[in-house]
Amino acid sequence: MKYKLVAVDVDGTLLDSQSKLAPETITAIQETTAAGVIVTICTGRPIQGVEPLIAELGLDLPFITYNGAKIVMGKSRKILYAQTMRGEDVKTVYQLGTGLKTTVAIWADNKLYVQPFGPEATVYAGHSRVEPQPITDLEALIAQGVTKVLFFDKVEAIRHFVKQVAPAVPPTVNYCTSLPFMLEFFDQEISKANALARLSAYYGFTREEIIAIGDGFNDLPMIKYAGLGIAMANADAAIKQQADYVTLSNDENGVAHALYRFCLNQGR
Repeated sequence: MKYKLVAVDVDGTLLDSQSKLAPETITAIQETTAAGVIVTICTGRPIQGVEPLIAELGLDLPFITYNGAKIVMGKSRKILYAQTMRGEDVKTVYQLGTGLKTTVAIWADNKLYVQPFGPEATVYAGHSRVEPQPITDLEALIAQGVTKVLFFDKVEAIRHFVKQVAPAVPPTVNYCTSLPFMLEFFDQEISKANALARLSAYYGFTREEIIAIGDGFNDLPMIKYAGLGIAMANADAAIKQQADYVTLSNDENGVAHALYRFCLNQGR
């Protein structure tokens, strides 16, 4: 099988445990794209949150951002797909978050709004590389179009929130933990797998021609969707069990290993 599209998760996959992009991985991605294969980077972050990756890779790759809610070209910023949440869903999730007394972040028009506007907001803003603003008018944000709502808290708190919100989240909302301290909410149609399906349709590829590489549970749908689903060695055992192949860990250049093996036929 000649693969034509490779989707790569960021944290725990593309980046090592120090959040660095290894030179070998950069070279592998550049060689893969030079061979005619499209590489897309998949992340829960906004496009601003991956600016260093765009600069380091030096390529105008399609980025699946906000866990699939927006697909945008990294350099040209051409938007290939975007989906916002229903207004009533935003209100419901926002009220859930304030009731749980957690930090609630709202992304609208690629801008970050946070409540309460305290130290946690600053910490989260550091992850996203976007200056936060306080939430003062929820209706105005809904009118702009809300891409996602996020709860930011301690890992143990997020684990409890996942169970607590389940009965109250409307069926029109999809949610997942992107990182252990983040619980994210989107429109029901949003996932990395659905975004990958839309991107492959845009280019005219079949799912059998797709590789997906990831380590987290929010990566599992795209790993199962792709013709070749690859889990990182550092992924949870449940994810590795459902993958077609397990590559090396993110500290062993696992993405590069997979690209050389399956796209560049170097059998590493």
